[in-house]
Amino acid sequence: QVQLVESGGGLVQAGGSLRLSCAASGRTVRTYGMGWFRQAPGKENEFVATINWSGGRTYYADSVKGRFTISRDNAKKTVYVQMNSLKPEDTAVYYCAAARNGDANLKRDEYDHWGQGTQVTVSS
Repeated sequence: QVQLVESGGGLVQAGGSLRLSCAASGRTVRTYGMGWFRQAPGKENEFVATINWSGGRTYYADSVKGRFTISRDNAKKTVYVQMNSLKPEDTAVYYCAAARNGDANLKRDEYDHWGQGTQVTVSS
C-alpha cells in the first residue's frame, strides 16, 4: 500500500519561496509517476506539476511555469516542489499524488494514491 505524507507548507510573503516535500512509503513507489495538485477555497482542485518515475519528464501548469520546479529522489522515495516568486493566488492546500503507470500525468483520475495535503498561504 502506498502512503503519501506532504510537508513544508506554511505562511510566506509574496515573492518568497517554499519547498514542499512528499514522502512516500511502499516498495514499488520508485516506479510511480508523481504529481502535485492544489485546491484553493471555493475553487476546484487543479493540476500543478508532475514528474515521471525516472525524473526525466516533467510538466507544469501554465500558472506556475518558470516559478515552480518538481523533482524526485527515488533513493529517499521523496518528491519535491520548489516554489519561488510566490503570489497570493498560489494560496491553497497542496496535495501530492502517485500514479501506478509511472508516467507524468496531468489528470486527477490518472492517480491512484493521494496525500492529506499541506496548506500554503501567501500574504500580499
